[in-house]
Amino acid sequence: MAGQWFESVAEAQRRARRALPKSVYGALVAGSEAGATLEDNVNAFRELQFLPHVCDLPFEKDLTTTVMGQEISMPVIVSPTGVQAVNPEGEVAVARAAKNAGTAMGLSSFASRSIEDVVEANDKTFFQMYWVGDRDTLAARAERAKKAGAKGLIVTLDWSFSHGRDWGSPAIPEKMDWKTILKYVPEGASRPKWGLAFLRSGKIPDLTVPNIPTQGEDAPTFFGAYGQWMFTQPPTWADVAWLREQWDGPFCVKGITRIDDAKRAVDAGATAIQVSNHGGNNLDSTPAPIRVLPGIVEAVGREVEVIMDGGVRRGSDVVKALALGARAVAIGRAYLWGLAAAGQPGVENVFEILRSGIGSGLMGLGKTSVHDLVPEDLIIPPNFTRQAVH
Repeated sequence: MAGQWFESVAEAQRRARRALPKSVYGALVAGSEAGATLEDNVNAFRELQFLPHVCDLPFEKDLTTTVMGQEISMPVIVSPTGVQAVNPEGEVAVARAAKNAGTAMGLSSFASRSIEDVVEANDKTFFQMYWVGDRDTLAARAERAKKAGAKGLIVTLDWSFSHGRDWGSPAIPEKMDWKTILKYVPEGASRPKWGLAFLRSGKIPDLTVPNIPTQGEDAPTFFGAYGQWMFTQPPTWADVAWLREQWDGPFCVKGITRIDDAKRAVDAGATAIQVSNHGGNNLDSTPAPIRVLPGIVEAVGREVEVIMDGGVRRGSDVVKALALGARAVAIGRAYLWGLAAAGQPGVENVFEILRSGIGSGLMGLGKTSVHDLVPEDLIIPPNFTRQAVH
């Protein structure tokens, strides 16, 4: 890592932008419609403030916790994201980095690497599922993850298929055949190191999703699987309760922003919920998760673990989320930028940035453990929080 170390997630993003072809970088930025939610996810954290102490501060600080039955070295886990073709090793590189950081890996059913490969790289892996296919297919997909050694199941429910970004959507091909490769040669030539890394690895990204098949059939392309998802009847809470019955381990419902949905997830048998708006990629004008977190924690935090994702860019963001009741946070873009900037070491770099920032936050607030953080550690402005009015 000599000469490659970066000191902030913002710098990782800048390096990722310089390293990646325009369309690939655009896919990482993502967002939907006007990008209001995308911006609020990050900006909301800036509204929360600390009033640090100056004496009697702890020298030793304990960042360890547990999430979905797994002991982790700090309250940050990998949130599942689809096809990670920003690096030849993709999700396996991220899994190894998470293992080296002592934390857990969330693997998307739309990932570019198989559940078997990822669990081999990091046995603290949670498998994420979209509602794609009928009940038999979903049960078989969960069974495959269980046999591979996944420690928990995450079912993602938030998606309205919003699209039409005001800044334009990146051109992502259906598949990478020779015709497509030739078409993208000019764009790839603008970032030769990125293309050469794939050529040297012999792993040209084929944009298929190997975790969708259940009976050994060929893996569909990302857009093929996305189409299946779009035309699958959305689940009911009864469906979620049924899937919970198929899985005998930790079970997380991801995409919660409302108190009533959080309560329904608990009733359906969830052992954890992930407060999330899909990183601003879903229905625009949804509030930042950090704004709805306190109400959800107050409603169900004694019954289930509450994880939060969305807009986390520094350790102080993690501290703020924990002070408002989250057990841990999940990161997405932050580690993808690290992966694009420097591969596995870049992801490890991101984890160390967050670890350092959490430690600084604990020290300044006079706390010895992440479990000691409380809302009173923050200055919360009026009208910061959001929740549905009943």
